[in-house]
Formats: sequence, structure tokens, C-alpha cells
Amino acid sequence: MRLGQTVPNFEADTTKGPIKFHEWQGNSWVVLFSHPADFTPVCTTELGRIAVHQPEFAKRNTKCLAHSVDALNSHVDWVNDIKSYCLDIPGDFPYPIIADPTRDLAVTLGMLDEEQKKDPEVGKTIRALFIISPDHKVRLSMFYPMSTGRNVDEILRTIDSLQLTDRLKVVATPANWTPGTKVMILPTVTDEEAHKLFPKGFDKVSMPSGVNYVRTTENY
Repeated sequence: MRLGQTVPNFEADTTKGPIKFHEWQGNSWVVLFSHPADFTPVCTTELGRIAVHQPEFAKRNTKCLAHSVDALNSHVDWVNDIKSYCLDIPGDFPYPIIADPTRDLAVTLGMLDEEQKKDPEVGKTIRALFIISPDHKVRLSMFYPMSTGRNVDEILRTIDSLQLTDRLKVVATPANWTPGTKVMILPTVTDEEAHKLFPKGFDKVSMPSGVNYVRTTENY
């Protein structure tokens, strides 16, 4: 799945019943992420921490949807382990987990190798993650190996960046940006336009090249 590509309206069985993706998504953003296997240690921490942070995703109008190539009954049993390990998960497990034992969806979404899809030992999904906007398009993707767990704070940060830049359209977020810190004004915006867009002001950084392309503002 490339950036800007539309996620197909797939149908799947999940721990919260069958879904048809576009209808299930509605007008929300979605974090769709795969994990290699149920009853594994790193995956347990990932799904647990995402569940703990469910209120933060909800604040951002974002639904979470997990996926692996394990069967539905395996997911249901594993959820009990996750809740036992992560005692700070509030209430019921908050988001669905897709069962994909045929590996067809994993292949469609580029989460594993086509040649491995029928091999239950080799054909595990990698730690793929897609952030999908309400128009069903992939806006950001992350791919981690099986050995490295993902950072939930980084997932939330990227959602904040995508939603902010969608709203303002004339800014981008710099390295290590967090909400409330300075954003960069796009080079396509003239200084005159920037003064109108940001009447409380912006900073202009002088460069040795003489090209004044670094402009920042906290007034957004």
C-alpha cells in the first residue's frame, strides 16, 4: 500500500464481529496495524499499550484495527492474556482484531510475502501500520521487524501532524515536532501571504545560502 492509495473495501471477521472496512471506518481516521502472531511477548505489549491509549485515539477521531494471520478463536483467547498482562486497560478490550488465516488480506495490504502466504511458519505478518484518513486513503505507513515493538506516542504524534497539516494546509511539522511547538511554513507561501495567514507573526531564519526558506511559527 503506497501513500495516497485507497484501501480496498475488504470484508473480514474480527473479534467484534464481521466488518466491511469502508462502512466500519465511517468518517473516522483509522490505525490499521498487523502483528506477527498471537500469544507472543512483543505483540502482547503492543496491543496492550494501544488499548490503554484508546481514549487518546478517540480524542483524535481515530479507530484502531489490529490484524494477524491467526484464527478468530485464537484472537479471542489471546485478548484475555493481554487484559491480564496490561491491567490498566479500561473496561472491555476496546478495538477489533482481524482474523486472516488465509493470509489473503495480508498479501493485499503488503504485510507479508506472496510466496509465503500459505506457509504457517514462515508467512507471519511483519509489524506493518497504516494511518488512513476518512477518505480511505493511506496517509502514513510504518514497517517494523518482528524484533522491534512500536512506539504508541509516535503513532499519536503522527496523527496529530497529519490532522494539523490537513487543517492548515500551508505548514509542515519539523523533526521531533510535538503539538504546541513550532511548525514550518511551506516555501510555496509568500511572506505577504504568511503575514495574512499568521497575523500574530512568524520567525524567519537566515541561511548562509541567502535563501530564506526556513520560516517558523507557534501562532497556529
